[in-house]
Amino acid sequence: MTHPRLSLNQATIKYADLATALNVTRDAGYTSIGTWREPVQEVGLARAIELVKASELRVSSHCRGGFFTVPEGGVRRASIDDNRVAIDETAALAAAGAPGSRAALVLVAGGLPDGSRDLAGARERVGDALAELVEHATASGVQLAIEPLHPMYASDRAVVSTLGQALDIAERFPADAVGVVVDTFHVWWDPQLLSQVARAGASGRIANYQVCDWATPLPADVLLARHYPGDGVIDFASITRAVNDAGYAGDIEVEIFNQVVWDTDAAEAAARTATAFDAAVAPYLTGQLHDLEVS
Repeated sequence: MTHPRLSLNQATIKYADLATALNVTRDAGYTSIGTWREPVQEVGLARAIELVKASELRVSSHCRGGFFTVPEGGVRRASIDDNRVAIDETAALAAAGAPGSRAALVLVAGGLPDGSRDLAGARERVGDALAELVEHATASGVQLAIEPLHPMYASDRAVVSTLGQALDIAERFPADAVGVVVDTFHVWWDPQLLSQVARAGASGRIANYQVCDWATPLPADVLLARHYPGDGVIDFASITRAVNDAGYAGDIEVEIFNQVVWDTDAAEAAARTATAFDAAVAPYLTGQLHDLEVS
């Protein structure tokens, strides 16, 4: 068995379809997985529910919704509608997962609209979109989880760059409806990180804790710059202790975007992930399986 709080985010074994990803995760001794929308949609939600239920794995999150930054119009309406579908998927998969599954939909804000330099306006539209979605999320029992991304992605992927910015938006809404993701890759550099983690915990807004490492030089495609925990420069001790102290007791996902990892056999990548987690993250955890929060 792997560490009881370790979850394998499906992005780490990107080339595995949903059935394979579930089997690999279970066979490697994991008890939890973070799912992605594209593999779920490939088989259809009904079949995905059957597969998740049969796997007896917890679902730690569903990824991803968001991309809210374009001005009002057809593209924005389509995005809002698609996020409602994502909320429904999240609720259904969490219900199909083993006890302890979290109905958390990870949100990536979206980058600057084409031709725009209005960063503040784009960020405000993220809050406006959440205001449209929060009622449906609440009724579905889903927590919308804003994930701040490293500032190098602000132009094309996420105008929300710090945990503080994510909380500024999230705190407009009830905590059970809108929370945040603490992803070490994206926030490790922030001098206000530890205080913002405490702030998130004080209001019960940590929806997910994701870990992977940062190492330079970055690849040409900076989206694929993530590494196994322990293979880079991130201080997992201080961040993990802060998340623990903030009251988060749920699953911890390893989410890696890296071409070398993707080209590795999925079972080998799952095993390597567990080994890396045990060495770099697990020593700083205090919660055990029976401490897991249930959503």
